[in-house]
Amino acid sequence: QVQLVESGGGLVQPGGSLRLSCAASGFTLERYSIGWFRQAPGKEREGVSCIGSTEGSTYYFDSAKGRFTISRDNAKNTVYLQMSSLEPEDTAVYYCAVEWYGSSCVFGRPSGMDLWGKGTLVTVSS
Repeated sequence: QVQLVESGGGLVQPGGSLRLSCAASGFTLERYSIGWFRQAPGKEREGVSCIGSTEGSTYYFDSAKGRFTISRDNAKNTVYLQMSSLEPEDTAVYYCAVEWYGSSCVFGRPSGMDLWGKGTLVTVSS
């Protein structure tokens, strides 16, 4: 079964850190671009970061720059999002998604992604 499963969300205080995981099954993750997206209550889904296939080039969008790091473990078929200096504005459901072919991931465009996980909730609050 082809699927993505996110984990690692939870409640964290402002200034804290979390690491999200996106485990793939049914396909080899490194062959495709994998993106992290998030959706806060009442807002549209937005791109957070993307890691490209093979060479693993990384891309960060807006609020993620300088605070988040995307990485990939090919042996575990898993992509990670290390988040630091978290702010209440980072509160959202975080999703990972795969793009079989195209350039939506590298531009942080949710509409072009092909398969989504169910998401993991991150709450930043004191």
